[in-house]
Amino acid sequence: MLNKKEQRLRRARQTRIRIAQQGVARLSVNRTNLHIYASVVSEDGTTVLASASTAEVEVRSQLGAAGKGGNVAAATLIGKRIAEKAKAAGVEKVAFDRAGFAYHGRVKALAEAAREAGLQF
Repeated sequence: MLNKKEQRLRRARQTRIRIAQQGVARLSVNRTNLHIYASVVSEDGTTVLASASTAEVEVRSQLGAAGKGGNVAAATLIGKRIAEKAKAAGVEKVAFDRAGFAYHGRVKALAEAAREAGLQF
């Protein structure tokens, strides 16, 4: 019997294989109860080209006194930040890797914000 985390990682594995065959950078998302993390990983999967998360000091100050990173507003902010950082690193097209998380709520908000900020996927 698989636990919740193992089920998510099993779902993520197939996506990663498919993205590796496409040969494009991937926008990988990780979601915890308190924070959301996004990173753009190179085509070969060896280097992180850009990253953004609600755990960063600048982001926490933008989120206010509580520094809440576990909501849709925070995810939208991270989506914009990761798109800006990716463009600065010279990445325009990415494949969205939701890492087995449902495309809903915070994960969806991050993806849509990144699209609006000019990242193509």
